[in-house]
Amino acid sequence: MSSYPLESLRPLRAGIIMALLSIVFGFLLGGAFGVIEDSIKGHLHSSAEAALETVYGGDATKMDAVVGKSWTYMKRAHLHGGAIGAAALASIVLLGLLGRPGLLERLSAAAFGAGALIYSTFWLAAGLTAPAAGSTGAAKEALNFLAIPGAGLCLLGLGGTLFSVLKRLLAAAAEPRSE
Repeated sequence: MSSYPLESLRPLRAGIIMALLSIVFGFLLGGAFGVIEDSIKGHLHSSAEAALETVYGGDATKMDAVVGKSWTYMKRAHLHGGAIGAAALASIVLLGLLGRPGLLERLSAAAFGAGALIYSTFWLAAGLTAPAAGSTGAAKEALNFLAIPGAGLCLLGLGGTLFSVLKRLLAAAAEPRSE
C-alpha cells in the first residue's frame, strides 16, 4: 500500500489538527447543550441579573432579550465549529490530494484550520460575555480581537486553497496528453 496520501498530508498536519479540533469543539458544545442546556441558560441569566441595575438600568425586558441573543450566539459557536471546521478539513485534504504541498498550501491549511477554531470560539465567548456586558454588540466589540483574525484566517485559507487548486488544475489541463 502506498504511503503517498499520508506523505502529502503530513506537511498540512497543523491545519488538519486545528480543523479537527474545531469540529470536536462544535460537537462538544452540541453535546453540552443536550445534557446541561438548562444550566447554561441559568448561567447566562445569572450573569445578566448581576448586572440588572448597573448595566440594564433595571430593565428586565432588555436583559431577557440579551440573554436570549446570547443563547443564539452559543448555538452559533456550535454550528460554526462544525461547519467551518468540516469545510477547512475538506479543503486541506483537497490540498493534500494535489500532490506535494508547497509553502502556500501549508500556510493556507494552517490559516483555515486556525480560523475555524478561533472564529467558533469567538461566538462562544460573545455568548458568555454579552449578559454581563449589557448587549451582544458590546460583547462582539470587546471580542473583535478574536472575530477579525478568525474570519480573516478563514478567508485567507480559503483563498489560498482556491488559488492552489485552480493553479494545479489549470496547469494539468494545459499539459499535453500522451495517448
